[in-house]
Amino acid sequence: MNLLIALLLLTLIPGLWRVWHGPTKTDRLLAMQLFATTGTAALLMLSASGDRDSLVAVALVLAVLAAVMSAALVQLLRGGGNG
Repeated sequence: MNLLIALLLLTLIPGLWRVWHGPTKTDRLLAMQLFATTGTAALLMLSASGDRDSLVAVALVLAVLAAVMSAALVQLLRGGGNG
């Protein structure tokens, strides 16, 4: 199980590259969504492997925040943000 979690976290390396080098804002947005999805999956796997039920709640909060963040960033990229 720990090997799967480590492999899952290794997928963040290409995501970091995409956030830093773009080339478009959409690429960066999708990479940030990858971070949230990977973090949620890693927390759920840690919860399943170690009898830590509180990590399920943390994973759910992260998933909800990721969805809200994506919606807000899409609105901002469309030019609908005030400021």
